[in-house]
Amino acid sequence: MNYYKNCTLCPRRCGVDRSEKRGFCGESDKLRAAKAYLHMWEEPCISGTRGSGTVFFTGCNLGCVYCQNGEISSGGAGYEIDVIRLGQIFLELQDKGAHNINLVTPTHFAEHIIRAVDFTRGKLNIPIVYNCGGYENVETLKRLDGYVDIYLTDFKYMSPEIARRYSAAPDYPEIAKAALDEMVKQTVRCLFDADGIMKRGVIVRHLVLPSHADDSKEIIRYLHDRYGDDIYISIMNQYTPVGDLEKYPELTKRVSDREYDEIIDFAADLGVTNAFVQEGGTVSESFIPSWNGEGILREED
Repeated sequence: MNYYKNCTLCPRRCGVDRSEKRGFCGESDKLRAAKAYLHMWEEPCISGTRGSGTVFFTGCNLGCVYCQNGEISSGGAGYEIDVIRLGQIFLELQDKGAHNINLVTPTHFAEHIIRAVDFTRGKLNIPIVYNCGGYENVETLKRLDGYVDIYLTDFKYMSPEIARRYSAAPDYPEIAKAALDEMVKQTVRCLFDADGIMKRGVIVRHLVLPSHADDSKEIIRYLHDRYGDDIYISIMNQYTPVGDLEKYPELTKRVSDREYDEIIDFAADLGVTNAFVQEGGTVSESFIPSWNGEGILREED
């Protein structure tokens, strides 16, 4: 079955034939990626000491107005490759010592990814990390069962109004809840090796936005009440104002230390223990790579 002919891979359910036109994600049925390298800036249990073998895909099904990776999510930066090449990239990253294969914004290329993992069967022996925005179809996630070991997913908004304003997705909260249920169902519990590197499980990231502490608290409360210690929560303070935010003046500043500390204290008071937090100074260009095709193109290309 060609899932790109009447594409409903993500909750946008555009239904377009991506061999002829592009849907919300901005991508055709041709696989595109912008960079593949050993990434040292993920959570400690993902990057470890050798780095996470990270593949950044072109396009996005969410389109947040504050996106830090706008050049690839909506700007079109990236290089066309086939499934065989993607599988080779996985193996090359493994050969470089990657702790895992980390697929960033993968949803709209889910079928390519499944075929690439199939291509590496018997050769790839490190976990697959599905690094997504949380706006996922349960049907697509079920297709990925057995292919993904770790879900590194966002939970961006609890408020439909905020989700509508920043991502044109008022259904984000209900979609993200259903998707997360499926992710936890597939992984069951978090497992780590003797060095503290995650082998299986779910990490839910929440990027704190300026002036939205109350929404952040509601997300953390929901995650803790529903999943307890079955997941890890990563509370991030690295928001950086980028792009054209003239219509969103509240997003033109960074998150203050007071705002972030208030949210961390709230999580601690709830009893959240399985958590990652960020110290001051994490807002840096280190989080925004250059999209130069590193690791994607063969040398002869």
